[in-house]
Amino acid sequence: MQAFAYRSGKLFAEDVSVEDLANRYGTPLYIYSRSHLQERYRAIATAMAEVKPLICYSVKANSNAAIIRTLAAEGSGFDIVSGGELFRVLKAGGKAEKVVFAGVGKTREEIEYALKEKIRFFTVESEPEARRISECARRLGVTGRIAFRVNPDVDPKTHKYISTGKKENKFGLDLERALKAYEMAAALPNIEIAGLHVHIGSQILSADPFAEALAKIQPICLALKKLYPSFRCLDIGGGLGIQYKPDQETLNPAVFAQSVLPILRELNLEVAMEPGRSIVGNAGILVSRVQYVKESHFKTFIVVDAAMNDLIRPSLYQAHHEILPVTETPRKVTGDLVGPICESGDFLAQDRELPAVAEGDLVAALSAGAYGFAMASNYNSRPRPAEIMVDGNSATLVRRRETWDDLLTAESP
Repeated sequence: MQAFAYRSGKLFAEDVSVEDLANRYGTPLYIYSRSHLQERYRAIATAMAEVKPLICYSVKANSNAAIIRTLAAEGSGFDIVSGGELFRVLKAGGKAEKVVFAGVGKTREEIEYALKEKIRFFTVESEPEARRISECARRLGVTGRIAFRVNPDVDPKTHKYISTGKKENKFGLDLERALKAYEMAAALPNIEIAGLHVHIGSQILSADPFAEALAKIQPICLALKKLYPSFRCLDIGGGLGIQYKPDQETLNPAVFAQSVLPILRELNLEVAMEPGRSIVGNAGILVSRVQYVKESHFKTFIVVDAAMNDLIRPSLYQAHHEILPVTETPRKVTGDLVGPICESGDFLAQDRELPAVAEGDLVAALSAGAYGFAMASNYNSRPRPAEIMVDGNSATLVRRRETWDDLLTAESP
């Protein structure tokens, strides 16, 4: 099904009117579709069924507990990058044995927390990190399972800020250095060599870079299998792209699988993967209400109550989000959709053809489920939006709107 579609000229989220939700819960408002989350997870699981992967949803994309709980019920594991994300996963019903812990700057406190909870393994970004995990594990009297992240120097053809597998990126070890790192780690106390991890970037719309990366790491995986009996898992990361623009096409999980399965078949290792955006990206929208329409000699500015603190992707990545009127209209205007924040970079759409709307009308930014609320802030002392989960004809408030009082709860004036 299409999660967000017009019915008799009104935008619906599954079987619920978006206008009704905005009137009831206010704006700005994030709305998510539970059926979309389930369908995308199942599509990946079906496409990759031959290798029975542990699908670890990437929590950083959207960490709302209702989303984590929905995917945990599907059998999902979780890819985390902080102790806080591990805390969220466990509180929402995720299982620690299905958690993989990535990130370049893990603290001792985070490592010890993860060891005590008995996560599946750590993705290790450097030799000093492996030594720190060893020290923490030895102090606790447990074993730390690790998988070094290897950087295959593959260009994923995506935005430079979300490209992570090229040699100039901060992530992982190059192929030559990786073998020496494994040799070093194997000699450390309380460490088990569990596998290898590769993740080349995010929002990748072609399967070719994934196949190229796997071809590059295949020899090292075969060598590590011979050297270390405990080496049994290959984590192939995430990065499957979604449709943001009308002329883009979501990377079909079946097409992705067709490209990567031949090498995975030959390696005969356990497989983990870490989709985030591909599951949640198109499961969410951000709804806002028009405050003013400002005409100038140069362009039209549609000023809404959502801002860069609510959805920073357009400002940070020059990202495109389709803008739809909640009440359908054929009329268009060229201009900017902007928020109230005191920055020229505060826009949701810039120099675009937009729906011709008036003060009080509602608009929706599509494809806002990933890296939307997760990257929201209180800049300009703006409370963060409410979040709603729609399931068929029911809607549940899964995060209340922050208040001005909430802005001061951690402060001591």
